Amino acid sequence: MLNPVKMMKLKKSWDTFTGNHPKFPKFIEAVNNKGLQEGMVIEITVTTVSGETLSSNLKVTASDLELISDLKDINAQK
Repeated sequence: MLNPVKMMKLKKSWDTFTGNHPKFPKFIEAVNNKGLQEGMVIEITVTTVSGETLSSNLKVTASDLELISDLKDINAQK
């Protein structure tokens, strides 16, 4: 069972995050609207303050989609 106090803290943190980075939720929404599918590639690149670039990617699998679905179900229950 989800702890309501932790959920409220998480919501406040998410609201702060989306206030600081308003384009990110729109990006996630656009990806969601396209429909995340098995075989799609998700790539993440991080540039450190010293200028070093770190990158990684993953190819979406059926089990990834199942995990995302389960997380959506948990979110819908609150």
